[in-house]
Parts: sequence; structure tokens; C-alpha cells
Amino acid sequence: MAQATDRLRRYLEDELEVCRSEDVEQRLEELETLEAALGGDRVSAELDVLSALANETRYTLVRVLVAAEEELCVCELNAVVDVSESGLSHALSALVDAGLVDADKDGRWKKYRATNRAVALVTVLEGSVTDA
Repeated sequence: MAQATDRLRRYLEDELEVCRSEDVEQRLEELETLEAALGGDRVSAELDVLSALANETRYTLVRVLVAAEEELCVCELNAVVDVSESGLSHALSALVDAGLVDADKDGRWKKYRATNRAVALVTVLEGSVTDA
């Protein structure tokens, strides 16, 4: 932490021209407030969502469900991704756990749909990536 404090002091000296210990302490308090506002539980939950998307199969499933704008049967999703039934089940379970997909049992069939969270994330990603 001392190295970070020294670096912060040098930065503040560049910005303020004169840096007092009080300036460093005040800025450290401001930064601690920012860090506390994030909350460890929230960061962990957000990382779980991002981790769920950080796999080609899971991301493809989310994209297909968002594009479909309706429920799709697990058998329809199996036709979209080239994975075993076990792999598909595991991927869908991870997406449900991350709050990106909802599942309903309809007789013998299980149907999945994208959540609002999934739609929002896909929309943001689509807007952030440009064609090269």
C-alpha cells in the first residue's frame, strides 16, 4: 500500500503542483468510499454473470434466446449448439444460475427464455463491438 500511496502523492503533486499529506489522505478516503460503494457481494454477482457468458456455447445460447424473443425447447437449443445433452444441460444450468435464462417445464419438455438481464447485456455488447 505504501507504494500505491507514494504513487498517488506523485500524481497529486503533478495535478495540484503542491501536495500536502492532507490532500493524499482526503483522496484516499474518497477512493475508499468509491470502493465501498461497489460492495464485494455485488462485484461477485456481476463476475458470476460475466463468467457465465465467457464460454462460446453459453454465449451462443443466450444470443439465440435473445434473438428468438420467445421460449425455445431444449431440443431446439440442442440443434443450435454442437454439444452433448449433458453439456447442454450444464450450460443452461449455469445460465439459469446467473439469471440470464429462465426455464419452465411444459409436460415432457423444458423450455428456456432470455431474461431482461440477458437482453440488456446482449444489447450493450452489440453496441460496443463494431465490424472491422
